[in-house]
Amino acid sequence: MKKPLLIISTAILLFSSCAQEFNQVYKSDNVQYKYEYAKECFAKGKYVRAITLLQELVTLQKGTENAQESLYMLAMAEYNSKDYETAAQYFKKYFQSYPKGKYAEIAQYYVGQSLFMSTPEPRLDQSRTIQAITDFQTFLDLYPDSKFKPQAQQRLFDLQDKLVEKELHSAQLYYDLGTYFGNCNYGGNNYEACIITAQNALKDYPYSRLRENFALLLMKSKFELAEQSIESKKLERFQDAEDECYGFINEYPDSKDRHLAEKLIAKCKEVTKN
Repeated sequence: MKKPLLIISTAILLFSSCAQEFNQVYKSDNVQYKYEYAKECFAKGKYVRAITLLQELVTLQKGTENAQESLYMLAMAEYNSKDYETAAQYFKKYFQSYPKGKYAEIAQYYVGQSLFMSTPEPRLDQSRTIQAITDFQTFLDLYPDSKFKPQAQQRLFDLQDKLVEKELHSAQLYYDLGTYFGNCNYGGNNYEACIITAQNALKDYPYSRLRENFALLLMKSKFELAEQSIESKKLERFQDAEDECYGFINEYPDSKDRHLAEKLIAKCKEVTKN
């Protein structure tokens, strides 16, 4: 029992000593001393302490040769502490303050990277995703030969996938709602909303890995819309649905849903042949 108690006691003493040392540094009027201690905390991964000191140092050292590094370390400490939104703000502040600075390139990259890390899952609002895309594109425009170019390009693909997934969730929701009118803002039923959403996604993201998913929803929605139509519109809409089914088979001949397309074609023909 003595050994564990000794270890615990030693740990408490070390913690108290470290805390006391930090408090002394924090209360000190020696700016250079604080700066060196903040750098040491940052290097050792003690980001909370580094942030506490650097938030003050950024103001105290404004106009000095250490101002740039202090702001950069503050931004990176926030990023490593996983406060990505705050990190993005500090990285952006650095780039705006020192566009030709020592850390300008990496700061601009980490504006987008910080936002990337804070983007929500696809079902939620994607305004932060759109902002991250803008910031990564700005980075690539400013630094086309950067060593971070491959990472930035991959992030752009990943972020675009989120936007595509968001659109797919919307299109699927409209399809699932079907003839429920209470949720429809298009003046018709939800199949029309699904068609518009899927068509826009296919146009905006022609090379998306989810292209087939949109094509499938488009095909099924056009058929369902035809079935729900009044007599005066049935023939035209069944013809449109039939064309969509053939288009699906032509583009995805080996699709697992080919049998569904063929089944819908047969149903369409029952109307279009009469």
